[in-house]
Amino acid sequence: MEIDGIISAIVIGIVIGVLGRLVVPGRQRIGILWTILVGIVAALIGSAIASAAGVADTNGVDWVEWLIQIGLAAVGVVALDRAKSGR
Repeated sequence: MEIDGIISAIVIGIVIGVLGRLVVPGRQRIGILWTILVGIVAALIGSAIASAAGVADTNGVDWVEWLIQIGLAAVGVVALDRAKSGR
């Protein structure tokens, strides 16, 4: 992976993490760095799932891929929040 791919993954991860956090109702007890990390992981896994499902490359905006990524980020935010609140 080249540097521009890494930078774009971080930027997309930030957006996905924030959107995933906004989807989850209530207050989350995780920091912004965890949100970004969850977003990056969700973006990478969501892209792989979208590629496997054949919906990663479409004409125009890849809405299905974005929805998969945001859904995974929301699940990740909830899981991390519950893990941190269990301490």
